[in-house]
Parts: sequence; C-alpha cells; structure tokens
Amino acid sequence: MTVPYEQLKNDFTILQQTVNDEPLVYLDNAATTQKPESVLRALELYYQTSNANVHRGVHTLAERATAQYEGTREKVRRFINARETAEVLYTRGTTTGLNWLAKSLGDLIIEPGDEIVISFMEHHSNIIPWQQVAQNKQATLKYIELTEDGQLDMADVRAKITEKTKIVSLAHVSNVLGVVNPIKEITQMVHDVDGVMVVDGAQAVPHMPVDVQDLNADFYAFSGHKMLAPTGIGVLYGKRSWLEKMEPQEFGGEMIDFVGLQDSTWKELPWKFEAGTPNIAGAIGLGAAIDYLEKVGMREIMDHEQNMMAYVMPRLEEIDGLTIFGPKNIEDRTGVIAFNIDGIHPHDVATAMDMEGVAVRAGHHCAQPLMNYMNQPATARASFYLYNTLEDADQFIQALKATKEFFLNGLN
Repeated sequence: MTVPYEQLKNDFTILQQTVNDEPLVYLDNAATTQKPESVLRALELYYQTSNANVHRGVHTLAERATAQYEGTREKVRRFINARETAEVLYTRGTTTGLNWLAKSLGDLIIEPGDEIVISFMEHHSNIIPWQQVAQNKQATLKYIELTEDGQLDMADVRAKITEKTKIVSLAHVSNVLGVVNPIKEITQMVHDVDGVMVVDGAQAVPHMPVDVQDLNADFYAFSGHKMLAPTGIGVLYGKRSWLEKMEPQEFGGEMIDFVGLQDSTWKELPWKFEAGTPNIAGAIGLGAAIDYLEKVGMREIMDHEQNMMAYVMPRLEEIDGLTIFGPKNIEDRTGVIAFNIDGIHPHDVATAMDMEGVAVRAGHHCAQPLMNYMNQPATARASFYLYNTLEDADQFIQALKATKEFFLNGLN
C-alpha cells in the first residue's frame, strides 16, 4: 500500500498528547513500541467476549479462545515464513527464548572445551545465558570484534568460528548501533562446522521482512512488545529437528501427555515447551499487531525508516560536538541512533529532551560490554518507527540543539 505515515499516527491514542506543554515525539521504540487502537480493541474484545482458558475446555468460550490463540500461531508462522506452526513457540519475550535455548542446548550439546561465539554488540539477554552455560560446562565464550563503524568484523567472524564452535548466537540488529548483521552468511559458516546458529531478532522482526527459512538459522527469538503487541508475549522459532531433541525448561500443566507417579511424558510440538496457562490475551494482541504490520507492509516500514534516517543523519552531523555511533551508511542500519554530545551526560540530554516533549533513552541500553568496548559510560538513543514523521524528526533535531545550547552556553 501507499502508506500515509502522517495519518498512521492517528491510530495511536497515546501519541495524541502533550508532554511538558509540547507535542509528544516518542523516539524510544527500541525499548518498546506503542499500540494501535486495533490491538487495544482486540484485547478488549477478547476479555469481553471470549475470556477462557485454552485447550482445556469444550464449551464455546474455551473453543473460541483456543481458536484465536492458535490462530495467532499461524499468523506468526506466515509472518516469519516458518515451515509449520509446530516450529513456533510462545514465550514471554526474547529473553525467555534465549534462556530456554542456553539451558537446553547447553545440556544437549556442550562439553568441556567446546566454544560458544557471540559478539561485543549483544544485549545482556544474549550474553548472560551463554556465560552461565560456559561456566557450568567448562566451555569457552568468545566475542567477535567490531569494525571502527560498529559492524561485525567479518575477518574475525571467520577466525572465531572453528571446529570447536558448537553455538553462535548473534543479534540480527543491534539495539544500540542499529547495524544489520549478515545472518544468512554467518549461518552458513556455522553450519560448515556443524554448529548451531541462534539469532536474537528483537530489533529486526518489527522493522524489516524476516524469512527464517531463507536465513536458515536454527533458532530465532523475538518479542511482541517491540512490534506493537502487548508486553509479556514473545516467540521462539526453532527447526523441528532441533526442537524434537531438546528438553523443555518449564514443567506443569498443558505441556504433558501422561503423568505417572514417578515419570511423565511430553506433548508433541509446539505445546511440549509451553507449560501452564499461557498469555492468551497477549497472543491475541500479537495477532492483531501482525495484522496491522502486514496491512502497512514490512518492506514499506523498512523503507520508511531508511527515509527517516536519510533525513535525520545529515542534520545530526551538522551539530558540532555530536558523535553518532554505528554505521554512517543508512543502508547498513535501521532507525536506531545512539549518540553523545561532548560535555553533556547522556542522562542530562534525555532529561532536557523530555522537557521539549521528545522521549529518548539514555544509559547502557543493556549492553555494558559494548559501552566498555566503545569507551563510553553511556549513550543517548533515539529510535524511530512506522508512526514517526518528518515533523517528529524536526522536533527531535530542534530539541537537541536547544539542549546543547542550554548546557554549553546557558550555564556559562
């Protein structure tokens, strides 16, 4: 469709407010996204008309809830082009999926002396679980170096992936640098040494078309709340061949086939991994979010963000003393911009920007190893999405200039 982006903003009630007497410009989308009215209405309708537990009842409400819940699983399958719904597992979010994988794969394939490879740009959720596996299994955790502009050093990728490599786990898109990593190419390297490829897709799935069969990664995790859906719902895609070998990490109702006094057996995929009463409303909200995203079009969303970057980046580069982290080439990045202004702490930048109605984030962004790698205690971060407009970009730039003027000149 030809997307009227200025009108899309009207679908988000929360964006129609003022903050500190200024129109709200929400640029913290890498942390979480706002929800359109269609998603909020789907949640409301579920609770008003279909609230019941899934899979467990034959009454009308239970069957209706189950149909909606499992219907979203099919929407997810189509959205990421998985082979079958059995490869689509519901989780609480990307962090849960990565933790499940670390524990299950660690038990299944990691032996003392094996190697696990990640990179310096990873989110803590894609670092700490692998640290735990390496420590518990006496394995080695290796980090891929970055180039000067924040991309993966492909020469170092080739050097770090060896015959000892059992697992490689990488972000598809960095939540700090915005860089898009060549997952398909790296996956082939990993498979060449019979390793397992895990992808943190939290910052990719909301912003670009993702085809898990084309990427050929063994696992791909992402979160609903970063793609217009509610918090507390996420997805772990896994190839059937691996999911059948793996043991679940949570146990209880729903995931069992037969329970005896001393032993139990598990249901078939995907329910084998989904213990307890699930986040039914969250899954239905995720389905509504996918409907919204597909109506706009994922390629159109990706193009819109690149157009926003083409508009914003040159204006940022005109601001003296402002450093941008990550690739300068907009084709190598999404709409995430981490930056610092000389002489102003990032938290002060974010506070001052809020006074101008602009919501940005400041801190280490759950990426302390990356901050240390860049010799930065923290950065400010603006992250754009489909409902951001050129007017938002203008207000962002103006707020940055006003912030710099206040701190560097107004206090003198």
